[in-house]
Amino acid sequence: MSQAIRSIAVLGLGKVGTLAALLLHESDYKVTGLDVQLPRESLAFPIQQTDLSSPEVLKQKLQGQDAVLSCLPYHLNLAVAEVAYQLGLHYFDLTEDVPTTQAIREMSSDAKGVMAPQCGLAPGFIGIVGAHLTTLFDEIRSIKLRVGALPQHPTGLLGYAFNWSPEGVVNEYLNDCEVIENGEHKWVSPLEWVETIYINGLQLEAFTTSGGLGTMCETYLGKVDNLDYKTMRYPGHARMMNFFFHELLMRERRDLAGTILTDAKPPVDEDVVYVHASVEGKLEGRLQRKEYVRSYYPIDIAGRRWRAISWTTSASVCAVIEMVSEGLLPQQGFLKQESIPLQPFLQTRNGSHYQVAGKR
Repeated sequence: MSQAIRSIAVLGLGKVGTLAALLLHESDYKVTGLDVQLPRESLAFPIQQTDLSSPEVLKQKLQGQDAVLSCLPYHLNLAVAEVAYQLGLHYFDLTEDVPTTQAIREMSSDAKGVMAPQCGLAPGFIGIVGAHLTTLFDEIRSIKLRVGALPQHPTGLLGYAFNWSPEGVVNEYLNDCEVIENGEHKWVSPLEWVETIYINGLQLEAFTTSGGLGTMCETYLGKVDNLDYKTMRYPGHARMMNFFFHELLMRERRDLAGTILTDAKPPVDEDVVYVHASVEGKLEGRLQRKEYVRSYYPIDIAGRRWRAISWTTSASVCAVIEMVSEGLLPQQGFLKQESIPLQPFLQTRNGSHYQVAGKR
């Protein structure tokens, strides 16, 4: 491994942040964990209790680091990115929040390091897969990207468990969604365009949610007729969430909505992540369709069982960090997820988890 990144600070030691830090530690990076409180468990890397909402404190704590990975709630990421920019560090995060990403991009034009938001599962890995599929065609007409993080054994009408940040889920369900429709760039409502999808015979529904495409609409405008991202859930979920947010007006009380939903549907250990990417277009003059369909389940890492949503998110960002460190990706400026080549991604130490654990 080259020495572009030797030391990295990981901010926010929840499930995803802790696993990302462990993966980076096992990949021979010098990792320092920062969080508002010390974790109960003993970890293999040093941890500092830090006020993560204070830019002044962060600037002091990040001195001497080569890179920073933010696994914090989306509303804290911009301040972290600004500190990384000021210190000339490489910056990575997992955000799905569009305004945050736009603000980070604006500051990246003269950044000394790479600015890489949206390095998780969606946006992130799904965009890398979708972009790879487009390279198999001479001409593309549609790109459809679908991801679902679900309990394996759902109960109740929602058929869901909040294994991901409730803030992030509520954000995705309420913010407008970017698409390309009939060659035009548009913004459409979330929880709409409901369709049926089958994966290995299992019926799911998919509907529009915010943020999953990252910067792909900009990249593919003028090159594709239709491009959209949808979240997959068990049938009936979209109808129930529309009732909750719109008929009960919970859209006006986002924090409370997240609290209610998490209390009603707490996390479960036995989860599954479904990835369904498809591209249609012409190859040698013939209309064809290429797909990448996988089911990811919990796996053991560092002597512990990790949920599918945790490791798919953590492994994605760690693979990108590896590629930047090894000089396989740009060392400065804004990094689009769709510019990351899939095969080198899967050949990294952390990206290889997708190869070993994925089931068709």
